[in-house]
Amino acid sequence: MMWGGTGGWMVLHLIFWVLLVVGLVLLALWAVRKVSAGAGASGESSMDILKKRYARGELSREEYEEKKRDIS
Repeated sequence: MMWGGTGGWMVLHLIFWVLLVVGLVLLALWAVRKVSAGAGASGESSMDILKKRYARGELSREEYEEKKRDIS
């Protein structure tokens, strides 16, 4: 009987569950960071993006003003 009978297995069982929970928490944190990084990776606000699109000529003045009102 290794580790004094069933007490050793209880310790291993506890360590297993603690590691499993810690692993799941780390996986969840990684997933949240991955999703949030994709959403705003550049750190630009929607108004900054709108201004750049207007400056590049992708939007007319009317489209720019309409989208600007929608954002505000």
